Amino acid sequence: MSLLSIFVTALLPILAIGAVGFLLGRVRDVDPEPLNTVTVYVLAPALVFYSLATTELAGSTLATITGGVVVYHVVMILVAAGVARLLGISEPLLGALVLVAAFPNSGNYGVPVSSFAFGDTGRSAAVVYLAVQGVLIYTLGVYIAGRGAANDAADHSGWLVGIKRILRIPLIYAVVVALVVRWLGVVPPTDLAAMQTLKLVGDSSIPMMLLILGIQLAGADLGSTLSEVGLVAGLKMVVAPAIAVGVALVAGFGDLTVARTFVLESAMPAAVTPLILVGEFGNTSMSNVSVAEFVSAAVFATTLLSVPVLTVLIFLLDSGFVV
Repeated sequence: MSLLSIFVTALLPILAIGAVGFLLGRVRDVDPEPLNTVTVYVLAPALVFYSLATTELAGSTLATITGGVVVYHVVMILVAAGVARLLGISEPLLGALVLVAAFPNSGNYGVPVSSFAFGDTGRSAAVVYLAVQGVLIYTLGVYIAGRGAANDAADHSGWLVGIKRILRIPLIYAVVVALVVRWLGVVPPTDLAAMQTLKLVGDSSIPMMLLILGIQLAGADLGSTLSEVGLVAGLKMVVAPAIAVGVALVAGFGDLTVARTFVLESAMPAAVTPLILVGEFGNTSMSNVSVAEFVSAAVFATTLLSVPVLTVLIFLLDSGFVV
């Protein structure tokens, strides 16, 4: 496939729906929080359960994806923190920078792009990636976000807060139930009305995620923090895909589509979740701009840059030049 055809088939539909959300956020005062609640507690769990329960991916492949996601995030956290410290960046900006660089937008953006790029297998692999990252971001992510505040207040309860949050996320239980029914061999036939309904609800999460992403980006202030996001953009758009390729080659996924989806998910732009984490658990004051503004600008900038980067990356992956 040519670069143009990849852009039209894999990214243009995503951008079109996201643009609708962006325009809606610009012309109307839309609160994305209720939409997030519906997605997190209803739509995403349905997508996760149906995708995992009916996927043809082997159990060993699911385990390899899980291990790969953990290794990738740990390496990215170490690399981002190391680079930031070498440049003399300190808390609270250091924690925010690490979060933005290490955690890709594997949900709102990643699942739809992977689905369009690599079909049902790509969507299934992306859903597994999303589930594992969800656990990491509410444990490691909460700890990193709260480090600056914890250093000042001697409060090291971030891990406990993160675990409590995980226990309240239905997506995690959807993963567990899906894996159990697969292990027991009692997955309901996909032509049952209940499974068709579940699929319909799950499929609706993809356009909803994109609309939410567009609405959230509409509120980002890129201009005030443009100089601060250059490092994040380099880590996210160049270093992260390179690390993901290395992890994929070492992990040996077996299924090329799964390996390519893993790399593609890891190369997604910055996630919005770090904005929530630094706002709730971090010290949000900086000398010239708030941490929240920095994260918002980083999300906006990396999302814009992801359009040409992901187009080229999908072309390279599809051509077998990378994995």
